[in-house]
Amino acid sequence: MSETNSAAETAAPHRYTAAMAADIEARWQDFWDAEGTYEAPNPTGDLAGDPELAAKPKKFIMDMFPYPSGAGLHVGHPLGYIATDVYARHQRMTGHNVLHTLGFDAFGLPAEQYAVQTGTHPRVSTEANMENMKVQLRRLGLGHDNRRSFATIDAEYYKWTQWIFLQIFNSWYDTEADKARPIAELVEQFESGTRATPDSRGWSALSATERADLLSQYRLAYASDAPVNWSPGLGTVLANEEVTADGRSERGNFPVFKAKLRQWNMRITAYADRLLNDLDGLDWPEAIKLQQRNWIGRSEGARVEFPVDTAGGITVFTTRQDTLFGATYMVLAPEHDMVERIIPAAWPEGTHPVWTGGHASPAEAVTAYRKQAAAKSDVERQAEAKDKTGVFTGAYATNPVSGEKVPVFIADYVLMGYGTGAIMAVPAHDARDFAFARAFELPMRCVVQPSDDRGTDPASWDDAFSSYDAKLVNSANDEISLDGLGVVEAKAKITEWLQEHGVGEGTVNFRLRDWLFSRQRYWGEPFPIVYDEDGIAHPLPESMLPLELPEVEDYSPRTFDPEDASAQPETPLSRNADWVNVTLDLGDGAGPRKYRRETNTMPNWAGSCWYELRYLDPNNDRQLVDPSIEQYWMGPREGQPTGGVDLYVGGAEHAVLHLLYARFWSKVLHDLGHISSAEPFHKLYNQGMIQAFVYRDSRGIAVPAAEVEERDGAFYYAGEKVSRVLGKMGKSLKNAVTPDEICAEYGADTLRLYEMAMGPLDVSRPWDTRAVVGQYRLLQRLWRNVVDEETGEVTVVDTEPGEDTLRALHKAIDGVGQDMAGMRFNTAIAKVTELNNHLTKAGGPLSRSVAERLVLLIAPLAPHIAEELWRRLGHTDSVVHQDFPVADPAYVVDETVTCVVQIKGKVRARLEISPSITDEELEALALADEAVVAALGGAGIRKVIVRAPKLVNIVPA
Repeated sequence: MSETNSAAETAAPHRYTAAMAADIEARWQDFWDAEGTYEAPNPTGDLAGDPELAAKPKKFIMDMFPYPSGAGLHVGHPLGYIATDVYARHQRMTGHNVLHTLGFDAFGLPAEQYAVQTGTHPRVSTEANMENMKVQLRRLGLGHDNRRSFATIDAEYYKWTQWIFLQIFNSWYDTEADKARPIAELVEQFESGTRATPDSRGWSALSATERADLLSQYRLAYASDAPVNWSPGLGTVLANEEVTADGRSERGNFPVFKAKLRQWNMRITAYADRLLNDLDGLDWPEAIKLQQRNWIGRSEGARVEFPVDTAGGITVFTTRQDTLFGATYMVLAPEHDMVERIIPAAWPEGTHPVWTGGHASPAEAVTAYRKQAAAKSDVERQAEAKDKTGVFTGAYATNPVSGEKVPVFIADYVLMGYGTGAIMAVPAHDARDFAFARAFELPMRCVVQPSDDRGTDPASWDDAFSSYDAKLVNSANDEISLDGLGVVEAKAKITEWLQEHGVGEGTVNFRLRDWLFSRQRYWGEPFPIVYDEDGIAHPLPESMLPLELPEVEDYSPRTFDPEDASAQPETPLSRNADWVNVTLDLGDGAGPRKYRRETNTMPNWAGSCWYELRYLDPNNDRQLVDPSIEQYWMGPREGQPTGGVDLYVGGAEHAVLHLLYARFWSKVLHDLGHISSAEPFHKLYNQGMIQAFVYRDSRGIAVPAAEVEERDGAFYYAGEKVSRVLGKMGKSLKNAVTPDEICAEYGADTLRLYEMAMGPLDVSRPWDTRAVVGQYRLLQRLWRNVVDEETGEVTVVDTEPGEDTLRALHKAIDGVGQDMAGMRFNTAIAKVTELNNHLTKAGGPLSRSVAERLVLLIAPLAPHIAEELWRRLGHTDSVVHQDFPVADPAYVVDETVTCVVQIKGKVRARLEISPSITDEELEALALADEAVVAALGGAGIRKVIVRAPKLVNIVPA
């Protein structure tokens, strides 16, 4: 603290300073904890409380789960937490029972990687990080109901994560009912014969393994051998969403390859239509809805069967079935199961040398190409590379509409994860097919009339021609002709023909793939699944939950050379033989048997898929959530047809991953009758980011921002000139400012005000420590308006304020209230500042009624100083549950407005009149005004145009 400040504090011992703020804030935080100030009562159960409060309208306000990082918080992290706290406080003051709390999403890769690096068990480091973050968050004065807080690593929490997994495992999607149903109901259908088995054998004729395999085709959670994203450098597989656009792992930036492994999946694709349609009823930013729609990727088209002489047929999905006559070859993804079935022993006679890749046989060519393709990520495979690669399988299929034999290739630009993993190639009208056809000297046929002057011979074209606004040509056989039809009409006609001939059908396809749910890591929820000696998966009974994560000495997954695509995963849990191999009685009548536990763990998304439900009923050990409690807080209601959290605030980076998965889990639980809400989050708000300047030296290395000096518009560190760019804030960028620093220098209320005043909440903004002092001074002026800095006595008086002050007060009340409700906290602060400045300039002691309402106005934003002033003003109850001030409409409108009176377009008079004046009253006043009478000079009046209260236009006769 400077000598000047010390002297000022000696002269004014009761001035609001950082030291006083620290004392006030610590005292009131202790008070809130002791009194349970923020405890929101449930309507029933162990957290039931004040029935009068529970009877009020409810508000459930949530922040996205924080991850307990070892680096702690910087000032960018609390932005959303402070915003929801301000909003929640305002909602309490406007008559709501507000549920607002915060837990920790504590499983996952970051803690495990940190544990591997330091040799500290992930539980030890994670719990230490949580304690540190709790201290930091508490210091901000956040009004959380701490009774409801938990971490996903708590066994009593992940017991229910495992329970939900078993609900999903024991369910199937009934397309007729359009909902999930218990798998037992499907078994009953097979047993009774109302649903036939695929080979028409009776259920009793199937072996246990055959039954398990059949049910696995229906279960919403199932294990399968499928292509996965394998990251040797991380030693784990990843969901598509965890792979960057560069084909690398989001965490760690390691190369990602395709590998075929047996993994757990969630059949989220069964819900594709509902996930898409229910977006319409959600109050979400349109940009987030669009990202979800694009990820789900619904497209209407047709499935078409291309017969192969010896192997049945190859099914393709296409959205341009109108161009079938232009399909001159086919391409399968290298991983496609049909490849092995169609490869002949030798190249067919006359095979083009370009098609063989220089290999002696189709088998050799395919094997070599598959190895090459496996080393590429999906993103690399889909990139618009100049050179297309592939190889002929040696097989031909038949185009079902033209009857022509078309060669079947494999190429890495076709992926198993999209459509059927096979395409019909129409090179004249698709850019990638065109490039491939040119590279392999394949035929092309124009079937869509070009709109330019290129003609209809693709051999002379430089690129493909594609259009939805064109006519079909060269598209006819003996039974059907599409020639001359537009695309829409041609699609409908060819689809009908395909269906009539049993070679295709109209269908809907989705970009969305089933959710890969296995991770080869230690620090995650164990699967409540065991395998018998035949490899059949069995769910653990509920009585055996939670299946706790065992303590192990070696918790690091086996990692490999990041470039070693041939490596195979090895899970940490698989090394714990005593835990893996067990004898259990599952209560299914089989008695004690030997089993092998699942050694993968769930992904870090699992715990955050349902945490909003646990906040409601956190101590319930009998059921997921009490139905009456869930109905109270999250049930459907007017304006919220699918229910959900009233406000959910977090970063836009979770637009697909977390939000889509949580929506899926909610819908399954809703279908099975466990919850009333079909959507988890009704209103979503994405806060912006607090940015900071990053300074880099000549080597491009970040230098400590706090030690950079500015001279003549340039920036220097240790005497060397450095560059400056605006970017993220973070420890690695050496520009992080911690909330602890700002709280120590100015107090938490100042930090809260500054973060809310920086700009609109949904816009990113740069941090400027020098600007924090502006909000500090606001609080000091506020304090001075109520408390004498020398004596510490309250200076308010019990007299009525003047007219000007009443108008300033009620305008502020009206504006701040609207801004709070609309989460426009920056403009709310501006209005409070304007009012406080008015009161300061007015001089003299404040009226008690004005002072109290001023304190109530700022209470949601700066709760500590508000509590202190409220108590000093003589109140014994907390400011938190006081009513927010209500504006008197009579004082909100301006007392008078200026009306301009024009004659022939020239201003002849200005009248000070009431803003509520009528047109008739205003006309009479204007015509009676002396200046107007003089300007008219006795002339008659042809017309009077009145626009009350601002304008009167007189047109003389």
